[in-house]
Amino acid sequence: MQAWLQARWYASAAPPAGLLPLSWLYGVLSARRRQRLTRDAARLPVPVIVVGNITVGGTGKTPFVIWLVERLREWGFTPGVVSRGYGGRAPGYPFRVVADGDPAHSGDEPLLIARRCGCPVMVDPDRRAAAAALVAGGAVDVIVADDGLQHYRLARDLEICVIDGPRGLGNGALLPAGPLREPPARLHEVDLIVVNGEGWNDAALRPLRMRLGGDRVWSLAGGTERTLGSFAGQAVHAVAGIGHPPRFFAALRAAGLLVIEHAFADHHRYRATDLAFADELPVLMTEKDAVKCLRFARSGWWALAVDAHLASLDAARVQESAARLRTHR
Repeated sequence: MQAWLQARWYASAAPPAGLLPLSWLYGVLSARRRQRLTRDAARLPVPVIVVGNITVGGTGKTPFVIWLVERLREWGFTPGVVSRGYGGRAPGYPFRVVADGDPAHSGDEPLLIARRCGCPVMVDPDRRAAAAALVAGGAVDVIVADDGLQHYRLARDLEICVIDGPRGLGNGALLPAGPLREPPARLHEVDLIVVNGEGWNDAALRPLRMRLGGDRVWSLAGGTERTLGSFAGQAVHAVAGIGHPPRFFAALRAAGLLVIEHAFADHHRYRATDLAFADELPVLMTEKDAVKCLRFARSGWWALAVDAHLASLDAARVQESAARLRTHR
């Protein structure tokens, strides 16, 4: 059912007519929820930047969060990140994520952010509580809320929406007839729109364009790095448990690899048996998958480090928006 819905959502065909009444109901309930939670929202003593999306599935949001944290440091901020911690269950909340922590406690994306950025990361299903805990620690002067666009209990000063370029907004319908968490009109309310890759565009909204890329591959068994290009012409097992695995497989093929695809559900909890393939071919996976496989890693398992890239003019627009946070609160 999920695969069928995904195919219909992102096809050019009209939304499934039988699900449109449910989409209407979802929209009504979602709007009421937003009104109720917004009334309860409390502003923190430091600025809050929310990064999220209005569609279900992967958009490249986590690489953008990593890019944003790195840029905020360059611009003189001391950022911290809060997240729901989807896929993890901590001993207690709010839960501080450390680079060598257990993904079963934090979830995969917060752990990846902590490893890549080395910044304070706090998870809690209540992102407002997570943000308050970071502020209480006194080590941050700006909060980045990962995947928090619909978490309206957390008041925000800057909203950034990430859209997958090739898939766009799908058929334009709300759940369950389409992939949208909120109506397309929501895009007119956010401060910045970042489009991952070519495809979707709305000139009136002046979207920024992001490109994901990387050639550095590191060994899960430790101590070794090589380039992705060094695998060109080789057959590899490609493992992806992300929102849109075909994007990862396409990147490997573009680098000349012969890809044997192994797509898992987003946030899949790996066991060693999941990667017990009946040969000695290399295994390549995303960093998001890798952080969940480190504890039982074997030689020949590799992770591709992917970075977000924005053109200088687009990066300047993000910097301008961040700079206004210092003076317009």
